[in-house]
Amino acid sequence: MYSEKVMDHFRNPRNVGVLDDADGIGEEGNPVCGDMMTFYIKVKDDRLEDIKFQTFGCGSAIAVSSILSEMAIGKTLDEAMNIQNKDVAEELDGLPKNKLHCSNLGADALHKAIKNYRKKVDVEPKAKKPEKPADVTDGCHCPYCGEDVACADNHEEMCQNKPDA
Repeated sequence: MYSEKVMDHFRNPRNVGVLDDADGIGEEGNPVCGDMMTFYIKVKDDRLEDIKFQTFGCGSAIAVSSILSEMAIGKTLDEAMNIQNKDVAEELDGLPKNKLHCSNLGADALHKAIKNYRKKVDVEPKAKKPEKPADVTDGCHCPYCGEDVACADNHEEMCQNKPDA
C-alpha cells in the first residue's frame, strides 16, 4: 500500500524542527482529517538555505513534509514555488488516493512560507535611513509616522502611514 520511500520518510523524517530565526513561516491544515503542517525557511541569496517543519498528522503527512523539505532545500525561491502537489506524490513513488490530500498540504505550506518571506522583504527598507537634512528642526514631525521632517516639505501628504480618508 505504501512505497518504501513513504515508509522511510515516515520512520526517519528529515529536517524536523523549528527555525527560531526563520525568514518565512507557512502553515496549512485540513480540518477534515486533522493534518497540520508548518514550514520554516531560511533564505540566503534567493535560495532556500535551510528548511524545518513540524507536522501533526498521519504517516503520509509526515513523509510528505520530510521529502518536500529535501526537494526544496538549495532551490531558488522561484524553483521551490514551482514544486507542485503532484511532484511531491511522485517523488514518494505515489500515495494511496485517500492520502493524496497530504501532498497538497505540503506544497501549499511551503508556498505560504515563501510568500511570507517575500512579504517581509518587500516591507523592510531597502536602504539605510538617510541622515536628517540640515533644514529639519526638532519641532517638525509627521503626525502619522513621527518622522522628523522639514517644516516646509509635503511629507504629511505623501506619508505611507497616513490613514485613508
